[in-house]
Amino acid sequence: MHATNIPYQDQGIELEGFVAIPSEEKRPVVILCHAWNGRDAFICEKAKAIAEWGYVGFALDMYGILGKSKEENAALKKPFMENRQRLLNRVIQGFEIVCNLPYVDSKRVAILGFGFGGVCALDLARSGADLQGAISVYGHFDPPPHSCMQAIKAKILILHGYNDPVSPQSELRGFELEMNKAKVDWQAHIYGDAMHAFATPGANDPASGILYHPTVASRAWTATHNFLDEIFSGK
Repeated sequence: MHATNIPYQDQGIELEGFVAIPSEEKRPVVILCHAWNGRDAFICEKAKAIAEWGYVGFALDMYGILGKSKEENAALKKPFMENRQRLLNRVIQGFEIVCNLPYVDSKRVAILGFGFGGVCALDLARSGADLQGAISVYGHFDPPPHSCMQAIKAKILILHGYNDPVSPQSELRGFELEMNKAKVDWQAHIYGDAMHAFATPGANDPASGILYHPTVASRAWTATHNFLDEIFSGK
């Protein structure tokens, strides 16, 4: 496996993606979208784990910097949540960068996001992008403006904690209705006793509904692997 950084730009903002490549042969690619603190070591390690499964793992960069506190993370996330077209444009930039890499099979692309990254993954799917799959892990579900939405081509996988107060069950119910109305191939795995950020080691703020749960993290990662194997095999 080979891993390297890939610099690129969007609207004059310097960004840096991280790619993990299993071989120089064309392979399916999984685009990974980071949580609210930026393109950190966690998401890069996930890209490497994806490469160990035989797929290219590409961690895109939404901010160009890393947040250093809850307040800074919230400030970095806020303008994208307030302007979903801006969010979509930034994700599309990463999508286009990775699809043009010589070792990527641009006909077999999936996107995976954690927290804030879940919004990024679902918004790219909602844009009608040519994706085989989109995965949200404890992400948000509220839809973007209709101007950002086209017919969804991707299969959708939701991995969510039942006790997540950041993205509550009521928000998920609305998403399920949206997917059913659009006749999307979707599934949701709801993990009992799991809060927000259940897959993030070190997450430990149960008063805010944020807590790492290693057992649930392992189950969700297995579900991710199975889903990717399914969509990339053409089943």
